Amino acid sequence: MPARKASTASAEKKTKAPRKPKAALTTRENLSALIGTARKILRKDKGLNGDVDRLPLLTWVMFLKFLDDLEVVHEEEADLDGKPYQPIIEAPYRWRDWAAREDGITGDELLAFIGQDTAVRADGSKGKGLFAYLRGLGGQGEKGSQREVVANVFKGIQNRMVSGYLLRDIVNKINGIHFSASEEMHTLSHLYESMLREMRDAAGDAGEFYTPRPVVRFMVQVMDPCLGETVLDPACGTGGFLVEAYDHIAPKVTSPDQRRVLQRETLFGQEAKPLPYMLAQMNLLLHGLEAPRIA
Repeated sequence: MPARKASTASAEKKTKAPRKPKAALTTRENLSALIGTARKILRKDKGLNGDVDRLPLLTWVMFLKFLDDLEVVHEEEADLDGKPYQPIIEAPYRWRDWAAREDGITGDELLAFIGQDTAVRADGSKGKGLFAYLRGLGGQGEKGSQREVVANVFKGIQNRMVSGYLLRDIVNKINGIHFSASEEMHTLSHLYESMLREMRDAAGDAGEFYTPRPVVRFMVQVMDPCLGETVLDPACGTGGFLVEAYDHIAPKVTSPDQRRVLQRETLFGQEAKPLPYMLAQMNLLLHGLEAPRIA
């Protein structure tokens, strides 16, 4: 039977949960310093070898914080509409369950929870480890769903940090970023681009070369992709062309239907290597594409 509505305003007031205060925005300077501090912490860990190892770790940690912030927003929207919400990641694997508390699990316990197939979780129960759970999300939603995106991202991810205490320090730093604030998203996307650029420069020494961003921007401007057309990058790397195409088309969107077309039916990519694949996903998510179609 459907739940009965409270018959008076006072009854409704009693049952309504108090609103959580909004977190203060992080300024550009503070956000830059926060990322810089996180990277310095990563340099102390003996399991990581240069930015080619450090950036992926920072990325998957930010990815999980981003997803949890996104889910909080969607949960609030569903609650306002009176609709049930089906989470992408369920308890006790959400960021808020194991990462949000500064004094949460740490050390070997944290490393085991993240990397082992079976582990003791933050709530004290025994079950799948975090990565094992995330990889198992594939096949639990429709093709191209956010669950499938998450599963595909974590298929190629390993935690290379050997100190769970340093990893807890990283988690605590990233917890200070609020991905639900558009101002912070805009700032972080620029910071993230600068980190990608550094990684691309390092990758050049290994025979991998990425198209410089000004060249990408010029090519997209000349192509002038429009809403209703399809953009495919069959070797998308970290997603630079797709990000520029998205930024080029997005200002022309004027209705919810057009936004759905841009989000779901316009941009597609392929990438063979796990690291650039994950970086492309994060890059596109930060720029506003909610479920990137990258194979």
